[in-house]
Amino acid sequence: MANPFVRARYLLAAHNHKQLPPEGGTEVAFAGRSNAGKSSALNALCQQNAMARVSKTPGRTQQLVYFDITPPSEEPIPGNYLVDLPGYGYAKVPQDLQAHWQAFIHQYFQTRESLKGLVVVMDIRHPLREYDRQMLGYAVNRGLPAHALLTKADKLGRGQQTQTLHAVRRDLFSAFGDTVSVQTFSGESKQGVDEARAVVAGWLGL
Repeated sequence: MANPFVRARYLLAAHNHKQLPPEGGTEVAFAGRSNAGKSSALNALCQQNAMARVSKTPGRTQQLVYFDITPPSEEPIPGNYLVDLPGYGYAKVPQDLQAHWQAFIHQYFQTRESLKGLVVVMDIRHPLREYDRQMLGYAVNRGLPAHALLTKADKLGRGQQTQTLHAVRRDLFSAFGDTVSVQTFSGESKQGVDEARAVVAGWLGL
């Protein structure tokens, strides 16, 4: 199957609700704590090395960043998008900026009709922190499907990966029922990339 995301390109960065693209398209949002591997995951899904900026500085993403995956032959707006959410929750980010992001993202999940699903990226060595649960809760409360990527799986042996996957799956089922799926993933070794790509493509109807 051809990768529908290989044509992804940067569209815009929105700092408030008025800057979002017009409704009517389809989009999947990606969330993750600072340095959880979100940019690397997006790059791996799209088979691009530098589409999403990979930074050593936590909290680098400070807007909702839209990547357009609309086929060139179609009208660009409304289109199909991947949305990189700000990875707040890092101590060095000013509190007022964290508060702005939180309010913006809350409104985004409450009102954005184009949003079809959420991928939450979490380091397999530190899964299900407060931020991860909050983001999953936004999706579940809205009735949207959510998928958890346990990234940096290559940092653990197969046995540890499996053990963590089962533990997270149990925890997610306990908290959210069967509305959140989960898998292991590595942008470095490309483990789980095809599986994650299929989930996102399915939500977008691609």
